[in-house]
Amino acid sequence: MPLFSSTRERRLWTALLIVLAAIYATLGNAPAIAAMLREHVDLTETMVLLSLVGLVAISILFVRRRPGRAELAVGLGIVIVYMMAWLRIGVASPEERTHLFEYSLVAALVHEALLERRENGRRVPAPAILALIISVLLGWLDEGIQSLLPNRVYDLMDVAFNALAATMIIGSRWILSFVRRKVAARKRGS
Repeated sequence: MPLFSSTRERRLWTALLIVLAAIYATLGNAPAIAAMLREHVDLTETMVLLSLVGLVAISILFVRRRPGRAELAVGLGIVIVYMMAWLRIGVASPEERTHLFEYSLVAALVHEALLERRENGRRVPAPAILALIISVLLGWLDEGIQSLLPNRVYDLMDVAFNALAATMIIGSRWILSFVRRKVAARKRGS
């Protein structure tokens, strides 16, 4: 039996590896990169813009069909929740807030890959919970790597940000899926 259930699943896992490589590869240089950006760019505005673009990209990347009004309304609500979370994390620096985007993307890729695997007949128990566990562990690995770097520290708050991001995106995707099922059931019933 092949390792992947489809070409799409293989692409999703490959995309995850690329994202993780990018995240992990910048860990040692993150303070220098952030300092350079702070010097030349308003980092808060840039991060807000990048996060919005990222959320739109995540939404587009994982929508398989044209969304209806109910789905668009829920999607808008999710974007608003993300923005409120972004703004309310006042104790965090803008760089730390990027965890919301980074680990949302990680969790969305893991979740989508697991769903694709299940749709193709492979056994995947509780894909949302499994995706959350995998994503949290990958975020924890991020912090573990940082503890080994001379200019970085292990920070439980960052682990919490990573877990929050994973929970938010997987919860958002579950809510969107629930709304899709309800709308489809209503259309079949009428």
